[in-house]
Amino acid sequence: MIASDISNGVEQLGEMIARASVIVPFTGAGISTECGIPDFRSPGGLWSRNRPIPFDEFIASREARDESWRRRFAIDATFKAAAPGRGHRALAALYRAGKIPAIVTQNIDNLHQASGFADDHVVELHGNTTYARCIGCGLTYDLGWVRQRFEASGHAPDCATCHEPVKTATISFGQAMPEEAMRRATELAAQCDLFIAIGSSLVVWPAAGFPLMAKRSGAQLVIINNEPTEQDDIADLVIRHDIGDTLGPFVGN
Repeated sequence: MIASDISNGVEQLGEMIARASVIVPFTGAGISTECGIPDFRSPGGLWSRNRPIPFDEFIASREARDESWRRRFAIDATFKAAAPGRGHRALAALYRAGKIPAIVTQNIDNLHQASGFADDHVVELHGNTTYARCIGCGLTYDLGWVRQRFEASGHAPDCATCHEPVKTATISFGQAMPEEAMRRATELAAQCDLFIAIGSSLVVWPAAGFPLMAKRSGAQLVIINNEPTEQDDIADLVIRHDIGDTLGPFVGN
C-alpha cells in the first residue's frame, strides 16, 4: 500500500511500530543526504563525477591507490561536518526503547554510531569510510596516519607491519562482501516482525535481498524512499516522502 500523503504514512507507520516486537531498519544513502553526505548513484552524485575504482584496480595500480585516497581526502571535511539527521535520531530513539536490536546499513558514514547505536549493533554491509584498514593483515589505521604519509610522499601508504596496501575500510566493486556482516543481516531479517527499508534504491545486490528475505520470513515490510523501488509491490506500506519529515515525529519516542 502506498501512503496517500505523509500524514497518513506517518500514522500507519506509528501503528506498525507500536505493534512490532522486533524492528530491523535497513538504511541507504537517502537517510544521510539531509546531513550533507552526498549519495553515489543519483545524477550529480559522486559516481557521476568520478568513475568508481574497482578493488582489483586498487590492488594492481599505485596510481589508482593514490587517486582513491586523493578523492577520499577531498571530501573529508564533508564527512567530518556531518551530524546525525532526524532519521538517524528517530531510529536511535527506537533502539534505546528496546524496539531495535541492531541496524543494517549500506552507508559508510558512521552516523548511526554517532546517533547512539553501539558499534556492535551497526551491521555495515559496505564498510566504513571513517577509518582505514590494511588489506593484507587487517590492521586498522586512523585516517590522520594515512593523510600524514600521503601528503608527505604524494603516494598512498602501505601497511607499516606487512607492507600491503592500506585502504578505507569500505567495500569496493569486486571486493568480497564481509561474511560476518552478511551473516548477521541474514539473521536479523529472518527474526524481525517489522523490517523498514529507508532511503535505499534497493538495486544493489546482495544487500537488496534482505527486505525480500524479511518479508518471506513473515515480517511486515515498510519502504520509505522518495523514488519508487522494485520492491514496492511486496511492501505492506510505501512512503514516498522526505525521510527526515517521515521519521521526525519519532525522534522523541
